Amino acid sequence: MATERELSDFLQSVERRAFKRSVYHVRDEEAALDIVQDSMMKLAEHYGDKPAAELPMLFQRILSNCTLDWFRRQKTRNALFSNLSDFESASDEGEFDLLETYTASDPSQQVESAEDATRRAQILREIETEILELPARQREAFLMRYWEDMDVAETAAAMGCSEGSVKTHCSRAVAALSKALKAKGIQL
Repeated sequence: MATERELSDFLQSVERRAFKRSVYHVRDEEAALDIVQDSMMKLAEHYGDKPAAELPMLFQRILSNCTLDWFRRQKTRNALFSNLSDFESASDEGEFDLLETYTASDPSQQVESAEDATRRAQILREIETEILELPARQREAFLMRYWEDMDVAETAAAMGCSEGSVKTHCSRAVAALSKALKAKGIQL
């Protein structure tokens, strides 16, 4: 059974990767933080008494389920509420604009031009599209290794395959992505 210290050390070790994974999925930093915190709380509350060796797999499953729950809630919320612009009146006096521009506290974020932001968003969409085109095992290995920063052994354990298979899947994924992105004129 995992001690409090082992559980704490484990949660601290996966926090950054879990956050990156969640941000990638939901594209909202605040929601990603909530998902990771909920996942950590559920692990501690319901599975804190499990052996330390079982914690990584349990946490990955809980994180996946919390992410799916978030998407379900978003779908329900979007179905229940109409577009807020439908409720705006014809006059603009004293109206609160819910879509007002976000002012970043970091000045370097304010310097980016609209053209640069659009180009960056287009490139990210192209990369995401190409990642989705990868075969499932290659995509899984690629995302775990390069997005979630898992090492080869962790990825192999999570995928239920050998470390050599993980290396092969990653190599093929990188080669396929490189070829596809170069064909589209994207140089990284």
